[in-house]
Amino acid sequence: MSIRIIIRAVSMITVLYDGYCVICKQSKRIIHTLDWLNRVEFLDIHRWDEVESRYPTLDFETAMGQMHAATPDGNLIGGFDGMRRILRELPLGYPLWLIFQLPGMNWLGPKIYSFVARNRYRINKFFGAEICENGTCKVHN
Repeated sequence: MSIRIIIRAVSMITVLYDGYCVICKQSKRIIHTLDWLNRVEFLDIHRWDEVESRYPTLDFETAMGQMHAATPDGNLIGGFDGMRRILRELPLGYPLWLIFQLPGMNWLGPKIYSFVARNRYRINKFFGAEICENGTCKVHN
């Protein structure tokens, strides 16, 4: 009788996020806390040289528009679908991923995500969060 050991390669996804956005940074903290299997890597889009070298098909304005999940096979999944993909990697995120599969979520989820993403700097400001760095602010519409 022989014993075989099968090692499953753990795939990582990379989350591209806006490091100037309080909502995005809080999302990063939550994801990091739930990432018990260390399957998620984070890359701030304001480190654009690194982002561009790893993901040359992504332009800065698109990256600023929403979070993106980069899968091991090179796919970039943005917005609500990207968030769903991230949740699928997290042991405690999986139940939420299942909820996001319910009928109607393909319609509702992207609308809510887009609203928050478009208005994230205004939302940050509303809650009193500092959104400027070195005296420079850029509010995205």
